[in-house]
Amino acid sequence: MTVPIEDYAVIGDLRTAAVVSVNGSIDWLCLPDFDSPACFAQLLGDESHGFWQLAPASGTGTARRKYREDSLVLETEFDTPTGTVRVTDFMPIRETHPQVMRLVDGVSGTVDMHMTLAVRFGYGSEIPWVTSTEGIVRLTAGPEAVALWHGVTPVGEDMHTVADFTVSEGQRFAFTLVWYPSHEDPPPPLDASYALRRTDNFWRDWAAQCTYQGPWREAVVRSLITLKALTYAPTGGIVAAATTSLPEALGGNRNWDYRYCWLRDATFTLESLLRGGYLEEAMAWRDWLLRAVAGDVGQLQIMYGPAGERRLEEWEASWLPGYEKSAPVRIGNAASGQFQLDVFGEVMSALYHSAHAEGVNSRAVWNLQLVLMDYVEARWVEPDEGIWEVRGPRRHFTYSKVMAWVAVDRAIKTLEEWPDLEGPIERWRTLRQKITDEVCARGYNEDAKAFTQYYGSDQLDASLLRIPLVGFLPASDPRVVATINAISDSLLDGGLVLRYQTHDEDTGVDGLTGREGAFLACSFWLVDCLHLIGRDEDANALFARLLALRNDLGLLSEEYDTVAHRLVGNFPQAFSHVSLVNAAYRLGQVDGTTPTPAPEPAGRLVDYANSLLPPAARRVRTRHHHRGR
Repeated sequence: MTVPIEDYAVIGDLRTAAVVSVNGSIDWLCLPDFDSPACFAQLLGDESHGFWQLAPASGTGTARRKYREDSLVLETEFDTPTGTVRVTDFMPIRETHPQVMRLVDGVSGTVDMHMTLAVRFGYGSEIPWVTSTEGIVRLTAGPEAVALWHGVTPVGEDMHTVADFTVSEGQRFAFTLVWYPSHEDPPPPLDASYALRRTDNFWRDWAAQCTYQGPWREAVVRSLITLKALTYAPTGGIVAAATTSLPEALGGNRNWDYRYCWLRDATFTLESLLRGGYLEEAMAWRDWLLRAVAGDVGQLQIMYGPAGERRLEEWEASWLPGYEKSAPVRIGNAASGQFQLDVFGEVMSALYHSAHAEGVNSRAVWNLQLVLMDYVEARWVEPDEGIWEVRGPRRHFTYSKVMAWVAVDRAIKTLEEWPDLEGPIERWRTLRQKITDEVCARGYNEDAKAFTQYYGSDQLDASLLRIPLVGFLPASDPRVVATINAISDSLLDGGLVLRYQTHDEDTGVDGLTGREGAFLACSFWLVDCLHLIGRDEDANALFARLLALRNDLGLLSEEYDTVAHRLVGNFPQAFSHVSLVNAAYRLGQVDGTTPTPAPEPAGRLVDYANSLLPPAARRVRTRHHHRGR
């Protein structure tokens, strides 16, 4: 049976991540990197496509799980009629080869355990050649191999490696799966106790740097840990999710590969990292951004690989039936070749904020921004595919024009605040006003009483909640208030925000059929906007609802299906967690009458992080406070 997305956890080593189900099975793992082919792909198929399970042999009893406090070390305890056993899953922070470590500890009584290992390279399509000697099983296919170091007696059975063993109270069995190039010898395993202590300490020490001291600290810290887990440490790139092709609606075809880095995420991510106190990570993300966009600005893409790779050709893994038969399973992402005007605003805004946070505005970076501005000036009048990467015709999307305004605005602000830099500021001021006038004239629909999805449309779009958040118009502007109210009244599904209206049969603006779930990032944006226009009770209630949608480990996917009452979309989703962090900061309260106390002084970074909050979000009063769970 398909495991619900909310029943999964994630562990990682800052270069890749494994997805682990509550039943003790690793059902998704790409090695050696996030965007490498998966060697466990049961998540998108069945057991023939690869998995690794450690669980009680009886298959009976109950399971409970948790992360060790403020870490990415997962503990799952199985209670059986004969005793309790704990499986601890983690990936040591990588030094050379990626390793997955699984420790089985007897907690009480005795428990008969069963292990099944089915490695299937190439996204579940390649069965390896298996050899075994005492203490190690080697599995090889072409250029890559994995080795399982163990202390049990494994046997081959129906193209699987299986083992039965009994664990008693106080007894430990350690398993280490390590990836290596097949022409090399397998590296030896780390000492289990040392590796566990070192990994646990790494995550605890990292989480302890968080400067957020508000009422939702647990949710904020877990979201920041998740964001760190999705970071490709060698470059600082942050992938959107650890998975591909988890559907936006069960059984649907809106299935995309999210194991890449989106330029659009730059500003959102920088804000959340800076607000959390993580200047080093924010600057590493900024540096990745600079390297990725370097070169001919006319070749700028909306997304890149974790190391900045540009070729992300999309193809379908036809042998995989998809999660809950949601086909096709897509590898790569053709949207990488789209023209999306809004990303220029995100890049310019990210570079503006990072310069302030770092206290330095590099002339070399500014020269790149000047080239970006030339491109924006030339192309802002053109239609594009928009923020949602539609696969229908290009249109004059209102949000795209707003973000062109953001690009110009941040360039102007940079010159105003860094007088040693040079640029055509008066020309840009004229352009900024021209874009403002056009968006207000053509993007606002008097009949709909809202800014609408594209010029001439009467359709709502949740991206327009960003208008007051990026500073295009103040939250007090009647058109902004009307847009927020219209979206909160008419673009909801089960109380959560849709990106836009989709259709089960006819292709809509995005050129696709089928529905999708409510988009969680957009729902957090609505929290922000309700708060800014004074609807604090509604904002807090929605924030509490969103926190309650997290799984038992505090993780969110991309969307929520209000019909099936399940998480949908790729998992865990950086965009959802970034938006959670930013919303928590904007709400910024301890109780209904007292503003959030400032964190402990941490120099310029804390001052700058606080300055990111709009004035209304720095000091606000509401009648109710919700902690979530």
